[in-house]
Amino acid sequence: MQRKSFGTMQCPIARSLERVGEWWSILILRDALHGLTRFDQLQESLGIAPNMLTRRLNALVEAGLLERRRYSEHPPRDEYLPTERGRDFRPVVLSLLAWGNRHFAPEGASVVLVNRRTGGTVDPILADPATGQPVDEPDYGLAPGPAANDRVLHKYQAVAEARPAKSRRARRRSGTGRPP
Repeated sequence: MQRKSFGTMQCPIARSLERVGEWWSILILRDALHGLTRFDQLQESLGIAPNMLTRRLNALVEAGLLERRRYSEHPPRDEYLPTERGRDFRPVVLSLLAWGNRHFAPEGASVVLVNRRTGGTVDPILADPATGQPVDEPDYGLAPGPAANDRVLHKYQAVAEARPAKSRRARRRSGTGRPP
């Protein structure tokens, strides 16, 4: 049974999952962003079968997240370096790290993000660059973008209409009248 492709859906989350939604892909990117770029390093770190690693690396190269670069001719050996697109995935990995530590590590964190200058532990946040404030409910929400098709417009309109009346009254008082 072939799985459904998300590549043509309008949702940017679905399109992203088309490239990295398979768990091995995220773990390979995690390791590549950490500096493990050679096949044998990745295989040892992940404990993944060589044929599966080869398939996932090829898919990540095809998606433009990793670049294959030859480092040895005899025998032929390649390394897999994160591209700009792959490096842009780092905040996603850090968010998963923080979320996993918060919700799925009852024994405590086994890996943490640290400030290399101070040595202090850091809990990453997603912040609005204009205000510096955390991007969190109720002040921030999803809305259709300029390229939204009718299906996306309808979906977000239905969500906005389903919000409690109190939320809509607060928006009207604030003068925006728009859903967050």
